[in-house]
Amino acid sequence: MSTSHQDESDHSRPATGSVLQVRVARPTDRLEAVAAFYVDGLGLERLGGFEGHAGYDGVFVGLPGTPYHLEFTHHVDGSPGDVPTAENLLVLYLGTVDAVQAAVARLGALGHEPVEAANPYWEGIGAVTIPDPDGWRVVLAPTSGLGDPD
Repeated sequence: MSTSHQDESDHSRPATGSVLQVRVARPTDRLEAVAAFYVDGLGLERLGGFEGHAGYDGVFVGLPGTPYHLEFTHHVDGSPGDVPTAENLLVLYLGTVDAVQAAVARLGALGHEPVEAANPYWEGIGAVTIPDPDGWRVVLAPTSGLGDPD
């Protein structure tokens, strides 16, 4: 008796190209300060936003022409959302050490200072970790990001 074996990976993930856009969203009680951190400090563009939608205001930031955005929302009654561990990170690959240092300088001028990374890997590659106004950690890395962590 012969049985056929079907590769489960054919059905366990979507076909290439089926995800058209990625947006990572989180609440904040400091909407404008958070927007300034990402726009003025990190150089992302304010792509849009909304006000008064069912009690929510929001801001979209990202790189123009890319399908990857961050969304920050605030509810009129408050936006609960404790900062998780020091290992919950947004990693931005800036390409060069000079680009990282320039971003660190812009953020420093806005009052945001680096902190020690929980994982020594980041400092080992020349990355800098800076919390945003809500305490969420952003890693500014000079490398491409896709490769061997050694």
